[in-house]
Amino acid sequence: MSTREIADVIGRRLGVPVVAKTHEEAAGHFGFVGHFFGLGWPASSARTRELLGWPPSQPGLIPDLDRSRHFES
Repeated sequence: MSTREIADVIGRRLGVPVVAKTHEEAAGHFGFVGHFFGLGWPASSARTRELLGWPPSQPGLIPDLDRSRHFES
Protein backbone atom coordinates (compact mmCIF):
# COMPACT_ATOMS: atom_id res chain seq x y z
CA MET A 1 0.00 0.00 0.00
CA SER A 2 1.15 3.50 -0.65
CA THR A 3 1.46 6.47 1.67
CA ARG A 4 -1.25 8.06 -0.48
CA GLU A 5 -3.70 5.22 0.27
CA ILE A 6 -3.09 5.67 3.99
CA ALA A 7 -3.43 9.46 3.74
CA ASP A 8 -6.64 9.15 1.71
CA VAL A 9 -8.35 7.08 4.41
CA ILE A 10 -7.19 9.39 7.21
CA GLY A 11 -8.17 12.51 5.26
CA ARG A 12 -11.60 11.14 4.42
CA ARG A 13 -12.25 10.07 8.01
CA LEU A 14 -11.14 13.46 9.37
CA GLY A 15 -12.87 15.43 6.63
CA VAL A 16 -9.68 17.16 5.51
CA PRO A 17 -8.23 17.38 2.01
CA VAL A 18 -5.25 15.25 1.01
CA VAL A 19 -2.79 16.87 -1.36
CA ALA A 20 0.07 15.38 -3.33
CA LYS A 21 3.61 16.43 -2.46
CA THR A 22 6.76 15.98 -4.49
CA HIS A 23 9.58 14.08 -2.85
CA GLU A 24 11.29 17.39 -2.04
CA GLU A 25 8.09 18.96 -0.69
CA ALA A 26 7.45 15.93 1.53
CA ALA A 27 10.97 16.13 2.96
CA GLY A 28 10.46 19.85 3.68
CA HIS A 29 6.98 19.37 5.12
CA PHE A 30 7.55 16.27 7.26
CA GLY A 31 11.23 16.72 8.07
CA PHE A 32 13.65 13.83 7.84
CA VAL A 33 10.88 11.20 7.79
CA GLY A 34 9.34 12.83 4.70
CA HIS A 35 12.33 11.63 2.69
CA PHE A 36 11.17 8.02 3.13
CA PHE A 37 7.56 8.55 2.02
CA GLY A 38 8.28 8.58 -1.68
CA LEU A 39 10.90 5.86 -1.87
CA GLY A 40 8.47 3.08 -2.66
CA TRP A 41 10.16 0.41 -0.58
CA PRO A 42 7.83 -2.56 -0.44
CA ALA A 43 7.38 -4.40 2.83
CA SER A 44 6.07 -7.88 3.39
CA SER A 45 5.12 -10.03 6.35
CA ALA A 46 6.03 -13.21 4.43
CA ARG A 47 9.29 -13.79 6.32
CA THR A 48 7.62 -13.23 9.70
CA ARG A 49 4.83 -15.60 8.73
CA GLU A 50 7.36 -18.21 7.68
CA LEU A 51 9.63 -17.91 10.74
CA LEU A 52 6.91 -17.70 13.36
CA GLY A 53 4.12 -19.61 11.68
CA TRP A 54 2.05 -16.46 12.06
CA PRO A 55 -1.19 -16.19 10.12
CA PRO A 56 -2.66 -12.66 10.30
CA SER A 57 -6.11 -12.73 11.83
CA GLN A 58 -6.90 -9.03 12.05
CA PRO A 59 -7.90 -6.62 9.27
CA GLY A 60 -5.18 -5.03 7.17
CA LEU A 61 -4.05 -1.46 7.80
CA ILE A 62 -6.49 0.29 5.42
CA PRO A 63 -9.63 -1.50 6.69
CA ASP A 64 -8.43 -1.01 10.26
CA LEU A 65 -7.87 2.72 9.74
CA ASP A 66 -11.27 2.99 8.12
CA ARG A 67 -13.00 1.85 11.31
CA SER A 68 -14.72 4.74 13.03
CA ARG A 69 -13.23 3.97 16.46
CA HIS A 70 -9.92 5.47 15.34
CA PHE A 71 -11.55 8.80 14.65
CA GLU A 72 -13.98 9.18 17.52
CA SER A 73 -13.48 12.23 19.68
